Amino acid sequence: MKKFLAIFAVLALLVSLAACSSATETSGEKSKEKDSKKEEVILSYANWNLGTEEEQNLERLMIKAFEEKYPHIKVEINETVNTKDWNGTLATAASSGTMPDLFALPQIPLALSNDWLLDISELAAKDKDFANIPQIVQDSASYNGKIYAVPFGQHFLGYFVNKDLYNAANLDYPEFGTPIEEFISGVKEVTNLSKGIAGINNPSAVIDWYPAAVNTDMGWYTLKDGQYSLDSTEFINAVNLAKEFSTNGYAYDTLTDDQKANFKGKDGNEVFLQGGLAIKWDGTWAAPDLTEKATFDWDFIGLPGGVTAVANDFVGISKSSKHTEEAYLFAKWMSYGKEGYLKRLEIADKEGIVLNTLPITTDEEVLDEFFALLDVPGIRTAYDNLDKAIIEPVKMVPGYVDARWQALTGVKAGEKANATTGELVDSFVKGELKVEDYAKQLDQLADQKSTEAQEALKNK
Repeated sequence: MKKFLAIFAVLALLVSLAACSSATETSGEKSKEKDSKKEEVILSYANWNLGTEEEQNLERLMIKAFEEKYPHIKVEINETVNTKDWNGTLATAASSGTMPDLFALPQIPLALSNDWLLDISELAAKDKDFANIPQIVQDSASYNGKIYAVPFGQHFLGYFVNKDLYNAANLDYPEFGTPIEEFISGVKEVTNLSKGIAGINNPSAVIDWYPAAVNTDMGWYTLKDGQYSLDSTEFINAVNLAKEFSTNGYAYDTLTDDQKANFKGKDGNEVFLQGGLAIKWDGTWAAPDLTEKATFDWDFIGLPGGVTAVANDFVGISKSSKHTEEAYLFAKWMSYGKEGYLKRLEIADKEGIVLNTLPITTDEEVLDEFFALLDVPGIRTAYDNLDKAIIEPVKMVPGYVDARWQALTGVKAGEKANATTGELVDSFVKGELKVEDYAKQLDQLADQKSTEAQEALKNK
């Protein structure tokens, strides 16, 4: 009887396992059958990062992986919207009723003013991956309490350092979080023009980051909560520091042709790769090129003082799209979504591609996988300081482009009878005009442009 019961129990177990296996297979078949019966959806997509069909860059490989994951969705690349006139060709598509379902956004406010963008607030509210996007980035895609853009690419702005040049000069090289005073003195001390070594490449970047680095109540170019502080001590000191770098031979970009003759390379990028620059201003998109080409020990040090500067790319979903949920799913896959980004890492590793965009998430698993492929200590430290981050506002802040570069000032600067804001600031850096004489006027004009632009979007 015991033998019989034991045999019966084994047979029962085998039957049970077979039934479970059969049920699983049936369930899987039904799932595939269900997917295959879904109505085919075609999404039109325009972006400037797709390369060519022949190149098959990482973006196109990600599109193929998405189509394999969701076989009922096909993504067609729209090439009528092009980089020669992105906003103009988008406007043409909108007026002709051929707007892509998804498209890259040079500037969110412009797209909002043209009524191109879908409010994705409800879709984002149901998306647990969206909740892992850093709050400062979520806020940058929101207007009047609604979300209108998908954060699509993420980069940090800041400085890269050639450690070898500092070591050769018996100087401590700067790291992420180095105090501003030490950063400035290091740039000066490492400079040796007779040996073809400049401390820094771009002096003007100081104007944008310095105020926020010395005062936590300020943001990029002093902008905070829609208001500028261009008449502040912080901004005036920033301009004068940029002028000091520019006019005293510490910055490669502003050297004379005779001084540049001692350097190898045609521009700041080449000079840095050739070992002639101690500090180079750039974005983290430059890390792949450095990984491949630099022959010296380097790191990303961000902004002096330990502030992380974030620059995002954005994609919009057209208000006229007939497939908004599928468009959102695709945008998420290509950007911040955990599953999509892990697939991006997998493809990049398999194809030997160095990623040039950072994860738009605080998910630790994603970050660990990413830094296993791109081992740049300073970039990881920048992630650890996202709670102190500032946003580079050019793509998302209404009126910023006018306030920073394009608004006419009525001031004569150089050969310009009516200089723009950008031209006026450049004249300060060159030492042609004094910032102290025009700071109040510049601040009032910037606030005016900010107010006008925000008012124009209130009813959108």
